[in-house]
Amino acid sequence: MDIQLKKKPLWIRYKYSILAGILFTAFLIYLIIASWGPQRIRYDRDKLTIAEVREAKFMEYLDIEGVVQPKLTVKLNSIEGGSVERIVAENGSLLKTGDTILALTNPELLRAIEDERDELSKQQISYREKQIQMERKSSELKRQTLETIYKLDRLSKENTLNQEEYNIGIKSKAQYEVTLDEFLFNQENTRLLLEELKHDSLLNIIQSNLMYNDLKREEKRFERNLDRLNNLIVRAPFDGQLSFVSVIPGERLSAGSNIGELKIVDQVKLCARVNEYYIDRIATGLPATVAYQDGKYPLKITRINPEIKDRQFDVDMLFTRKQPENIRIGKSYRVQIEMGQAENAIVVERGNFFHSTGGQWIFRLNESGDKAVRINISIGRQNPRQYEIREGLRPGDRVIISGYDNFGDAEEIILK
Repeated sequence: MDIQLKKKPLWIRYKYSILAGILFTAFLIYLIIASWGPQRIRYDRDKLTIAEVREAKFMEYLDIEGVVQPKLTVKLNSIEGGSVERIVAENGSLLKTGDTILALTNPELLRAIEDERDELSKQQISYREKQIQMERKSSELKRQTLETIYKLDRLSKENTLNQEEYNIGIKSKAQYEVTLDEFLFNQENTRLLLEELKHDSLLNIIQSNLMYNDLKREEKRFERNLDRLNNLIVRAPFDGQLSFVSVIPGERLSAGSNIGELKIVDQVKLCARVNEYYIDRIATGLPATVAYQDGKYPLKITRINPEIKDRQFDVDMLFTRKQPENIRIGKSYRVQIEMGQAENAIVVERGNFFHSTGGQWIFRLNESGDKAVRINISIGRQNPRQYEIREGLRPGDRVIISGYDNFGDAEEIILK
């Protein structure tokens, strides 16, 4: 006889399916709750840099690299044109003022100077001949005047004698009047000759000065052309180092051609590139410092080039007192540019969080240090070691300042 078996309850028959359904439902509920709550990630504490927010002295400054350059670099140009005959100074040579760098030759200039020399000789000969002619003319006029004066004196005496003889009746009136007319004529003639002699002297002075000035102008013209020969020798205009010579022997140069550069090596400057972020903060006169071999050497900014290239601009700095020993052109130094006085502020150490967050937020640790929460902050000034915190943090807070590239959109970090 068959025995009727009792059916098992549904929850027993489908217990695995029911259990799977419960677990799936719980998982869905977990996902829903997790999506509503803050995003969390777990991270190894040892892989993070944690810094403490504190109140300390803060000074805004820049730490940049400065390269030693000569204070002044002068381009050397040929004053006179010609062909390069020989190069005396080599690249890198230390020169004194007046040292020869190179020599030029110019046959056309030599011929022009010889022509000027011949022309000057002709002018000198002509000047002397005209002087002799004027002296001869003046001498002849003086001789005529002297003869006329002598004749007038003789006629004056003769006229006086004739007048006395006429008065006593020895000579007639007609005889007396003849001698008187001759005397009066010679008297007027003498006066005219004296005036002519005076005018001749003034004219000779004027003509002599004009000829002398013409001669001097010709001499100066010749001297200037003669000085052009000296310009065929290119010399160092001051003490310095010859950077390079850009010509070769036999090369034809025109007047004003560039032949090289000369640098003043006993006066140097530091040239640095600064981020465009500081373009409105950097000004001439700002102090700076170079720390080198346990010594500090003060500088000041003397020139700013406002042109921005590759998001940077150039500044020049000069040492205000002494400069490091054995300083060399092209050597690099770390330079700190000060942009204010030290003052109390809430600060935190620099870290890569600024580049990832733009300084808008940061992860702050709780008191137990096992969790960090994202909070909004406001950052003010900065220097190479610190950021100034304006809002969001207080002294004593601990924050994460590294690893932000790995955090994604997390709002909480569970530290392991």
